[in-house]
Amino acid sequence: MTTTELLQIDPSELRFVFELKKQSSCLIQLGNNNDHYIAFKVKTTSPKKYCVRPNIGLIKPNEKCDFTVTMQAQRTAPPDMNCKDKFLILSTVVPFGTTDDDITSDMFVKDSGKYIEEKKLKVVLISPPSSPVLLPVNGDVKQDPSYQINALKDRVISGIENVPPPPLRASVEVKGLEPVMDMGENKTDGNNDVRHAENESDMKPTIADDVQLNLAKGCEELKSRLCLMDTKLREAEVAVMKLNEEKRTYNKEKDMLKKELEALKRRSNTKVQQGFPLLFVCMVAIVGVAVGYYIQP
Repeated sequence: MTTTELLQIDPSELRFVFELKKQSSCLIQLGNNNDHYIAFKVKTTSPKKYCVRPNIGLIKPNEKCDFTVTMQAQRTAPPDMNCKDKFLILSTVVPFGTTDDDITSDMFVKDSGKYIEEKKLKVVLISPPSSPVLLPVNGDVKQDPSYQINALKDRVISGIENVPPPPLRASVEVKGLEPVMDMGENKTDGNNDVRHAENESDMKPTIADDVQLNLAKGCEELKSRLCLMDTKLREAEVAVMKLNEEKRTYNKEKDMLKKELEALKRRSNTKVQQGFPLLFVCMVAIVGVAVGYYIQP
């Protein structure tokens, strides 16, 4: 394999303007000055702290490709603004005609006869400029048109602490450290996620207000449901009491009917025993007729 570098990286380090509870982004450009198709992959020692879009890709001959690294909002500053995080850019030659969808993590595993170029980038933290309107990109200061809108929002919601956005799912990895899912397979959604991350700080107050409103509505709904359930429970208790009373009345009536039936049976047995049976009367009558017939001359 030729000793010519596969990729030209500009800049050679990642520079972030560090502010507490604020995100910061850095743009890295990769250039392919060779006549081969070059696949690249980005890893980091702190995958939960950074988000890379895209972290895997393809660069055609004599073309360039950019990727953006976003540092999540941090609650504490490192000592002396000294950051020990590192980034690793892996690159390798792939066959002519390879597409972005064909790139997988297996391409960057070192095996026999396969050349993998590795370049390490360190992270440099820069103190924020004096004017809050200026936002850095790779160390260059640029005007942020949304600053006045954000300032107005901060005045309106004064007294409410800004809720930091939830950390984005880590999209980079480093060899020997915890891996993360490759984001190269879903590049279309990646651009939307980047725009969402850039505007997320503007949405913090609205999200907090929406959460409070949703909690208030949920509490009211729960209270109404509890009242309704309590009313139904009381109605059920009254119905059970009525059923128990009806059951006791039914049992009393049943006992009374049994007693009356037993009394009627006793009375009928007594009447039968006091009278003469019909057969006995008939036999007496026949005997009397026969005796009378023989007695007469």
